[in-house]
Amino acid sequence: MINKNVMKNKRVGIIGAGPSGLAQIRAFEALKDQGYVMPEIICFEKQENWGGMWNYSWRTGVGKYGEPIHGSMYKYLWSNGPKECLEFSDYSFDEHFKKPISSYPPRPVLFDYIQGRIKKSNAREYIRFDTTVRWVSFDEETQKFSVVLDDLKIDKTYTEELDFLVVASGHFSTPNMPYFKGIENFPGTVMHAHDFRGADQFIDRNVLIIGSSYSAEDIGVQCYKHGSKSVTLSYRSNPIGIDWPEGIKELPLVTHFEDDTAFFKDGTTEKYDAVIMCTGYKHKFPFLPDELRLKTKNNLFPDQLYKGIFFNQLPQLIYLGMQDQYYTFNMFDAQAWVARDFMMDRLELPSEAERRFDMDRWLKKNNELESSIDNVDFQSDYIKDLLALSDYPHFSVDKVAEMFKEWLLDKEEDILTYRDKTYQSVVTGTMAAQHHTDWMDELDDSKERYLYAAEEEEFIPERI
Repeated sequence: MINKNVMKNKRVGIIGAGPSGLAQIRAFEALKDQGYVMPEIICFEKQENWGGMWNYSWRTGVGKYGEPIHGSMYKYLWSNGPKECLEFSDYSFDEHFKKPISSYPPRPVLFDYIQGRIKKSNAREYIRFDTTVRWVSFDEETQKFSVVLDDLKIDKTYTEELDFLVVASGHFSTPNMPYFKGIENFPGTVMHAHDFRGADQFIDRNVLIIGSSYSAEDIGVQCYKHGSKSVTLSYRSNPIGIDWPEGIKELPLVTHFEDDTAFFKDGTTEKYDAVIMCTGYKHKFPFLPDELRLKTKNNLFPDQLYKGIFFNQLPQLIYLGMQDQYYTFNMFDAQAWVARDFMMDRLELPSEAERRFDMDRWLKKNNELESSIDNVDFQSDYIKDLLALSDYPHFSVDKVAEMFKEWLLDKEEDILTYRDKTYQSVVTGTMAAQHHTDWMDELDDSKERYLYAAEEEEFIPERI
């Protein structure tokens, strides 16, 4: 017989109230609906609102309490993958918006969707906003975590003792900022993508973007869309390889700068007004001691984490969303459901040696990946592995994988129009609506414009 009171008097700490942290809260609430007695759940969020990276802030550098800014979101950011690939299994876009919407919504619309699910619950009562984690230690004798916290609003430091700790603080907030000889004398703007807040300041300017990641691709296209004079993307090893429109091009890596002139490996030299480093992020956990800290580069299966979740030397320490990501919201959910079942004593983990064997098997597969298609298949298999371990509402992973592969082809076909494509929900079967404006012509990313502009235009009376 299942003991539904097993977690009575236990305490779970969650660091971060972004999509991963909120997924963990939602996972617990799903069991609460089944009559389980919940542990005490405390979520620590250093921002003043939930949403993590989707919670846009105009600030860069530090926030109003002097803490480093977490978010890297910017104005005019639209989803760069079909929304149907990230849809929550237990909360569809249809349920939230009450009508079909397009497959590539802007940030405010996705943020609204994230909030919709969590607002249906009592999640907010678990979250301490404007609260940052300063230090974590683990007592082997008591088997408890001690977490030192700062309440930023009232400048108070205090400590909480916890049985489980979920690290859901993300890994896209600490910039990797390389140095190039002479860049200190560059007379124009130099920034990392973390501090990019929109393309407005780059209108009629020649922009150099260093990097070949998705952020380089997206920021480059956004600068082009909003009126930059030219955009150059500088790659370290391989170009993105897209058929770029006139006004965007790729060059090999910069070797050095002389004033406003960049020198490239192929001997090319060009003058620029701005340099944006799209050079990635570091997994950074300054609140964790060395023996508890995840140490990894951005990849699809970080070492040290059993099932990509449990810190192998101490499974009570749980990491969510630490992988490089094709899947996002639904992957965080799948991880959170598995983590919850372990914490609720509904899932027994194998021995440390068996866990190590399983991790090595996944790491071997990860090291053999050669293409983006391989990456999609790998992460799809990982999601299936998680879904087999919990009662998270299943969705067709194979159909989502097909969409990801179509998306990759759509971008190769035309980087400027792929966001105008539509896909079918694997949760409800609804076909996405065509957005009322082509993405390249849509310069307003507000929720109101996105959701209601077409309806307003429909009822404009005819002029006589």
